[in-house]
Amino acid sequence: MPRLWAAAAGVVAAGTGLVASELIAGFVSPSLSTVTALGGAVIDAVPPGVKDWAVSLFGTADKLALLAGMALVISALAAVSGVVELRRRFAGAAIFAVFGMVGLAAVLTRAQVTVSAVVLPVLAAGIAVLVLRRLIGRLAAWQLVGRQAGVQSEAADQPARRGFFQLLGGTAAAVLGGGALATAWRGGAAGVNELRRTLRLPTPTLPAAAIPPGADIGLAGMEPLVTPNPEFYRIDTALSVPVIDPREWRLKVTGLVEREVELDFAALLAKPMRERHVTIACVSNEVGGDLIGNALWLGWPVRELLAMAGPKPGADMVLSRSSDGWTAGTPLDVLTDSRDALLAVGMNGEPLPLEHGFPVRMVVPGLYGFVSATKWLTELKVTRFADDVAYWTPRGWSARGPIKISSRIDVPRNGRSAPPGRVEFGGVAWAQHTGIGKVELRVDRGSWQQADLAPGISVDTWYQWRLGIDLQPGQHEVQVRATDLRGAAQTEERRSVAPDGATGFHTIRVDVNL
Repeated sequence: MPRLWAAAAGVVAAGTGLVASELIAGFVSPSLSTVTALGGAVIDAVPPGVKDWAVSLFGTADKLALLAGMALVISALAAVSGVVELRRRFAGAAIFAVFGMVGLAAVLTRAQVTVSAVVLPVLAAGIAVLVLRRLIGRLAAWQLVGRQAGVQSEAADQPARRGFFQLLGGTAAAVLGGGALATAWRGGAAGVNELRRTLRLPTPTLPAAAIPPGADIGLAGMEPLVTPNPEFYRIDTALSVPVIDPREWRLKVTGLVEREVELDFAALLAKPMRERHVTIACVSNEVGGDLIGNALWLGWPVRELLAMAGPKPGADMVLSRSSDGWTAGTPLDVLTDSRDALLAVGMNGEPLPLEHGFPVRMVVPGLYGFVSATKWLTELKVTRFADDVAYWTPRGWSARGPIKISSRIDVPRNGRSAPPGRVEFGGVAWAQHTGIGKVELRVDRGSWQQADLAPGISVDTWYQWRLGIDLQPGQHEVQVRATDLRGAAQTEERRSVAPDGATGFHTIRVDVNL
């Protein structure tokens, strides 16, 4: 039993140190704490295959799963620290000191590192050691009184036992309360949420084209034509959403340019803004997956900022950098051609949500997000693919990531039952920056049947489609394929997401029952 309470003391002590550190980080280092630094280091270190597995298993909850895993590992090691501290004085404290050094090393690897952030893991370890020593001291005193009292007077150790449990319970309660407070505080650190809420976006000089009549087919169960912000997928490497005060935000254009340019948020908002509906997708999106969304973006074309800087001959890539150090390598010609690659400040009529890049992110039609969709944007470095690599390239992903032609069946869902007769199928298809020419379905590997294709908002968005098919009782396999406006058809070859996006026909099973 003493070992169990010693383990509990270790867990509570570690929690006290980390929670105290997180609370202090909310005041002195909103963008970087011990926990986010450790999580970021883990994300950077895991092999690409592990990352793919996590995204496929947990989807957009991958970061929550990582935090839960970290909590389990830290708790297990903290429990061991408590047990060894009871056996040998300062042995558990030494383990906590190692924790602190590991946290310090993680903080030093982060792009947002500051002097204040460096202090945080050391402070966490120090507080944890003090609490551990106090708790184990009370536990040892309880044990000593019990041994001295012996079996003749079991009640003699009650004051010592009560003192230990009061200290353990009170500290645990403080950890839980402090943890809730830290979560709430860091979620709205520096008043950025309030600044975002009161921000008034400029009226676009070039408003978005009207959505064509019939673009939304109105089939029950379909995903919305324009994805609401709360439902828009989020995949990135930021364990904690970066907190950036727009009044302090700066975007620098550096590298192979005639002149370096720096832009602040007020200057960006003063530029002639344009609205565009653009569908963006994650390279980790499996065939038929939901890591894709369509939104109305407000922003200033990247090409106009690059023109101010004047890229030098020989440059062929722009390395965009996030505030947390993440980078994406985008072909220079994609950012300077006629497509509207945007420095986006708005999403579906409101300022960017914090988790989607507030105050500024990139949106590039036609490219997967890992080579284009940099959130919390702070730098554009004009360079060459031969000289620089982005975050995912050395981890086995391709340097360039054009989005592949693809299609998806949304209605009915895979495995659903339907009565005999006409079954309505519906879904989406996309061939960004080219547009969809036709969508076809086949049942049980039979002949292809052309679906009714709704008009697209633009060639840079997905298109909705629908088709009614008469089905007899039994189990049926239904597949979909798309062809773009240039006549290129979606490939049937099944390939995984790595290194440059999944391919294959989305296939579902429909059970038709009498």
